[in-house]
This record gives sequence, C-alpha cells and structure tokens, in this order.
Amino acid sequence: MTMMGIGRPKHISQGEFAVGRVEGMSITTILGSCVATCLYDEHSGVGGMNHFLLPEGTGSTASFGVNAMELLINEIIKNGGQRTTLKAKVFGGARMIAGLSDVGAKNGSFVLDFLRREGIQCLGQSLGGTQARRVEFWPNGGRARQRLLGEAQVIETPPPPPPSNDVELF
Repeated sequence: MTMMGIGRPKHISQGEFAVGRVEGMSITTILGSCVATCLYDEHSGVGGMNHFLLPEGTGSTASFGVNAMELLINEIIKNGGQRTTLKAKVFGGARMIAGLSDVGAKNGSFVLDFLRREGIQCLGQSLGGTQARRVEFWPNGGRARQRLLGEAQVIETPPPPPPSNDVELF
C-alpha cells in the first residue's frame, strides 16, 4: 500500500497495511486474535499500521507476521523513515473463542519478540484479553487510540463500541 493523504480514516483489513505522513490523517482497523503494529519515525513524521492474521505461514502474504512487519518497515523507509529510529505500539491478540488454540497469544508473543530482535522500541501495547478492539493510529505523530468492542464472536461485524472504553497512547 502507498502513502495516503488527509481525509477520511483509511481502514485496513487482514493482510493489509498503510503508510502515511500527512498531519491529521489516520489509519483504522478492527482486531480480534489478529495483531496490528503501529510503527512510526517521529523525526521524519512518517509511519504506518499493519494487520496480520498469524505469526507464521507459507507464502509471501502480509497475513503472516514476519512478512507483514518487513513490508511495513520497508514502505516506511521508502517514504523517508529511518529503521533505527522507529517506535512501535501494538494491539490485538485477543482470545476470541474459548477452548481453541490461543492464536492471539501467539500473535502477541511474535510481535513483541520481533520488535525486541530488531531493536525497535515498543512504547505501548494492549494485547490479549477476550475483547475485540477498534484501533485508530495517526502515523505522523505516533498517536494511537483503541476502543474495546465487547465480547464479539465475529470480528467482521462487531457490536457498536461502548462510549467509555477508550484507551489513548501518546
């Protein structure tokens, strides 16, 4: 995905990512067991968000952790960011269905391990739990906000968010 301009928030789904640098533009996604990584370089004012489904898999799709992370990092660098000054905020990794394997926990562990290995500082995280999340990220300055969506079973059609469950990371 390429750079975006200002206007309506850009929504991304599983296996997608977006990058931007315009002040005021934002990227949104809805997560269950998936993870979204918000990466930004505050010095150059460029950043982006990915949304991956599983920590690993076959193929070169952005639905898998390593590919999703490298695609996002490379696009940020192409648009003026520096890998050495990237900061991260990560969201998602919920356990959406009790009794099944905890893919969300594996996704959360993967992203934190990846950031540590790559020397990218994680400034904030909201991982785990049993609730879906709606995340909005402003890549120009690194601001991120999440809204918990309740005990949603089908992440594609979550219930309306309750008005008082906002968490904002600066």
